[in-house]
Amino acid sequence: MIPVELQVIGAGLRAIAEEMGAVLIRSAFSANIKERRDCSTALFDEAGRMVTQAEHIPVHLGAMPEAVAAVMAHDPAPSEPWILNDPYAGGTHLPDLTIVTRTALGFAVTRAHHADVGGSDPGSLPAGSHTLAEEGVVIPPTRLDGATLEGLVARMRNPDERRGDLRAQLAAHHLAERRIDELCGRRERMQVAAAMEELLAYSERVVRAGIRALPDGRYEAVDALETPEGLLELRAAVTIRGDEIEIDFDGTAPQHEGNLNCPLAVTRSACFYVVRCLTAPDLPASGGAFVPVAVRAPASCLVNASPPAAVAAGNTETSSRIVDVVFAALGAAVPVPAQGQGTMNNVVFGNDHFTYYETIAGGQGACSDAAGPYAVHVAMSNTLNTPVEALELAYPLRVERYELRVGSGGAGRHLGGDGVIRELRALEPCRLSLLTQRRALAPRGAAGGADGASGRNLLNDVELPAFATLDLQAGDLLRIETPGGGGWGAREA
Repeated sequence: MIPVELQVIGAGLRAIAEEMGAVLIRSAFSANIKERRDCSTALFDEAGRMVTQAEHIPVHLGAMPEAVAAVMAHDPAPSEPWILNDPYAGGTHLPDLTIVTRTALGFAVTRAHHADVGGSDPGSLPAGSHTLAEEGVVIPPTRLDGATLEGLVARMRNPDERRGDLRAQLAAHHLAERRIDELCGRRERMQVAAAMEELLAYSERVVRAGIRALPDGRYEAVDALETPEGLLELRAAVTIRGDEIEIDFDGTAPQHEGNLNCPLAVTRSACFYVVRCLTAPDLPASGGAFVPVAVRAPASCLVNASPPAAVAAGNTETSSRIVDVVFAALGAAVPVPAQGQGTMNNVVFGNDHFTYYETIAGGQGACSDAAGPYAVHVAMSNTLNTPVEALELAYPLRVERYELRVGSGGAGRHLGGDGVIRELRALEPCRLSLLTQRRALAPRGAAGGADGASGRNLLNDVELPAFATLDLQAGDLLRIETPGGGGWGAREA
């Protein structure tokens, strides 16, 4: 295939994935999707390999192949939607509902974080969950017809909003089928399929070339997650050999009785993200880029959990720490940034008639040639903030403060990015859940740079732990101070 034609078809496929995302965001009911854009879209070939994606959420996208494989096992009919969220059958954590449909070229996939999917607490992210069943409705790969959709939303809070968000996902799939048919009509199906194969091969070649540029060797690092009982250790050994990378988590803590456990699909996703950052950050991601990366972890450990372990925070907090520890290991081989905030700062307010979920930005780590960005969603998150106006219009909450946490970035030749301060006042009784990290362990600086400030959670000026679920009364004020990024390099005299 001539390069010009490959570029045209590749751009057409990427445009379909991006338009799917636009339809989903603009059609959604919940602020979490339409404002924060906590959703992802992608196209796969008939073998279940990701060909192209919209630039959405890294933790969603890298874990999607397992979801497609789980649906393919049921041999879905063309245009027939299938839904799942089971973390042990291709999902991530339960609020991320994934829909897969077969198209003329393979499969279209949407994944969106729904503000509630049932469970013991509003928002389906209880701080104290021990089993998956406490976190919401568990959906194995299931054909999604009208009756199934109604049966699912009836088991969730705010069913009208859930129904609207699911229909927005389905609208994105209808768009994908139509656009793919149009592309095949213009370029012929066999040519488009051949272009998909070449795009996968090209991504693999580029990433392999990037790996070859890294020094061979075995590099190790240790990091930890915070729990009320103490620290949970993550160990990563990264072996670079020619044009391949193996990332082994042997020695990592066993799976936790709480919900910091991570399905292996999410662990792979975090590892793919790091390798992409260091080898080909500007390459449009596809399944080809994942081929040279092998990820291994002992069964039933923190990063390869077994059912029925709870996983609510594994998808957000443990995935962030996996990124940190793999970057740290590779820091012995190549320059890497200082650590960013290393948490998504998950906050949920809710009761029987509303559920509000957000993640809050913080500081990114500085690198060898630049300061860290301020107030950004770091690493595995790529969402926006929720605008104050949209939040206050839709929910019984008031934002009393939203500002930079000045000086929270680590000092150094290049400063770490500052975190933020966000204060929210409850205007009616509701339930609060917090799933956060980096409250005790600060983000590390690099090459002599200082650590960033650790985060803080306060309710009515009383310090809260990193994980908490509790009842609020009207007038209660939550204050979140997010971590700053680490600084890079010793400050010059």
